[in-house]
Amino acid sequence: MRKLSTGTEFDRGLLGQRCWLELANGDRVDLPVDRWTEGCDLGDTVLLDACDGPTLDIGCGPGRLTAALAKRGVVALGVDTSPTAVRLTQERGAVALRRDVFQPLPGEGRWHHALLADGNIGIGGDPLVLLDRMRELIAPDGDVLVELEPPGRGVRREAVRLLPGSSGPWFGWAWVGADAIAEVAMRVGFRVDWTTSRGHRWFARLEQA
Repeated sequence: MRKLSTGTEFDRGLLGQRCWLELANGDRVDLPVDRWTEGCDLGDTVLLDACDGPTLDIGCGPGRLTAALAKRGVVALGVDTSPTAVRLTQERGAVALRRDVFQPLPGEGRWHHALLADGNIGIGGDPLVLLDRMRELIAPDGDVLVELEPPGRGVRREAVRLLPGSSGPWFGWAWVGADAIAEVAMRVGFRVDWTTSRGHRWFARLEQA
């Protein structure tokens, strides 16, 4: 069993403060903290409109998507390792649980949709392992709605740490481009139903093959 992270290394971003991921080579990836903490944008509607049944929001952060689904009358559960994320999601009037996605979760095998928004395909540093876990969580006719990098990015895995202010260990993260998701999905028994973009954001719906 994977150890449950406190999630506190992300609390700066959850609270709207600027932060970024630092790679081992010194490169840095800014995190979209403004999007995390504000209301849903046009890109988010791609995900929201695709959810018409019970939805599991993996790495829900401050809960903007979980809360938006609840307001639409969709049963939704946010899951995050950060107690701050859980608290903020609950303050939005949504339901959230502090849990690692690789730990047992309520309703396994019965969720209609699983959301991996805001780059959460990178959780754990291995998209194959994460998507294989999604297969355990969703119903046979369920799907995974995933946000991706733009085409041309392929699959990238790196050791990263959060800055500024993090004194924790390096951890694994990953990125998957829209042009690479079909092969990644196929390797764990999914197929891509559709890919689409809204503004500068890219999304795909994965269904079980």
